[in-house]
Amino acid sequence: MEFEVTKIIYYLAIILFATKALGMATRKLGLPQVVGMVIAGLLIGPAIFSRIPIGFDGLVNPTEIEMDVLKTFSQIGVILILFSSGLETDLKDLKTSGFSSSMIALAGVFVPLVLGSIGASFFMGGIRETLADTNKLLNALFIGCILTATSVGITVETLREIGKLNSKLGTTILSAAIIDDVIGIIVLSLVTSLNGSSNPVITLLKAAAFFIFSIGLGIVMRITFKWISAKYPHKRRTGIFALSMCFIYAFCAEEFFGIASITGAYMAGVMLSGLSDTKFVDKKVLVNGYMIFSPIFFAFIGISADFSNFKLSDIWFAAAFVLIGILGKIIGCGLVARAVKFKGKEAVAIGCGMIARGEVALAVYSTASWLIYFENGKLVGIDPLFATIMLIITTSILCPILIKVFLKTSDTNKDDENHNQVNAEDYVSVKAAMEAQNT
Repeated sequence: MEFEVTKIIYYLAIILFATKALGMATRKLGLPQVVGMVIAGLLIGPAIFSRIPIGFDGLVNPTEIEMDVLKTFSQIGVILILFSSGLETDLKDLKTSGFSSSMIALAGVFVPLVLGSIGASFFMGGIRETLADTNKLLNALFIGCILTATSVGITVETLREIGKLNSKLGTTILSAAIIDDVIGIIVLSLVTSLNGSSNPVITLLKAAAFFIFSIGLGIVMRITFKWISAKYPHKRRTGIFALSMCFIYAFCAEEFFGIASITGAYMAGVMLSGLSDTKFVDKKVLVNGYMIFSPIFFAFIGISADFSNFKLSDIWFAAAFVLIGILGKIIGCGLVARAVKFKGKEAVAIGCGMIARGEVALAVYSTASWLIYFENGKLVGIDPLFATIMLIITTSILCPILIKVFLKTSDTNKDDENHNQVNAEDYVSVKAAMEAQNT
C-alpha cells in the first residue's frame, strides 16, 4: 500500500494549526498547552468524528501506512522532549541536591507507582488475579509508571509568584523533581523491558549494562562536545553533533539493551548537560521539537485514540487514578519531607508542588502503551489515556491553589523579584536560578 506525500503534508498542516490554536486556548485557561494539543488530536482525528454520523471520519483520518509515518514523526518528537529534559538536568544539581531531595524524589516515585499499580489491579479483577496474569500485571505497572512523572513548570511559576522559588523549600522541590524524573525513567525502562518470558535478573543486568555503556560512551562524547563547542561556540554544527548523539543513544538503548528509546535520549542529554554550549543546544532542540515534532507527538496521541471500548467504569477509574496520583505525591513526598525536618505546612506544600503532571506523563503513556492488555482483539486491561488527560488538567489547576493554601505569600524587594523572574516554560532558566542559589 502506498501513500501520497501531499496527504501527509495536508495532515501536518491541520495538526500544526490545530495544536497551536488549542494549545493557546488551554494556556489562556491556565492549563498546560500539551492538554490543548492532545485535545486537538482528539478533535481532528477519527476518535470523535467516527462516532458522529456526519459523513466523514475526521479532518485527519490516515490509512495504516500514513499512520506509521505520523507515528514516526511523533516518536522523534518524544525523543526530542526527553533529550531536552536531559540537557536541562544539570549534573551539578544532582550532586548538590542533597539527601533530603533524593529521599523525597524516591518517595515521589515509588509511592505513586505502588498505589497506582494496586489501584489499577482492582479494576482488572483484583490483586490476586492481576499477580497471576503477567499481561495484567504489566498493564497495572504501566499505569503506576504514569503516576511517577512530575512536571514542575506550574510549580516554578507559583513559587516565583509568592517569593519562594530560591528558598530552601523551592530548591528542594526543584531538585527532587529532577531526581524524580531520573528514577521514574529508570523504572519505566525496567517495566517496558519485561515480558512473559523475561527473567527479572537479566532485565536488571541489561539495564545496568546500558547505564555503564551510556556513561562510558558519554565521557568520550562529552569531551568531544566540549572541544567542538570551545572551537566553534554557538555554531549549528554543535547542535547537529548533539542531536546525532541523542539519536545514537536512543537507537542503542532499544536495539541492544531492550531499554525504552526515550531513556537513551534522556541519558544523552544528561551526558551533555552543564557545559558551556548546553543552553544553546537546548534552545535549538526546543525550536526544532516544539515547532514540528512535539505538536505531532501530542496530537498523535489524540488521533490514535480509540474510544470504541469506552465504558462507564472508565470514568470511575479516571477518578480513582487522579485521586491516587494526587495523594500518592502528597503523602509520599510530604511524609519524607516531614521526616527530614521540614515543618508541617512546608512538608505538605512540597508534596503539593510535586503533583503536577505534563508532557512527561504523556511521554510515558506513548512509550509503554503497548502494555495495555488485549485478548483476541478485545480490551481486557485498562487504557489510561482519558485518565492521564484528566490527571494533567486536574493537577494543573490544583497545584498552585494548594501551594498557596499551605504557604503564606511573602513580600520581596525589587532585587529578589528581578532575581526570581523565571519563565515557567523555560526549564533552562529554572536551572540557572538553582545554580545561583547553590553558589
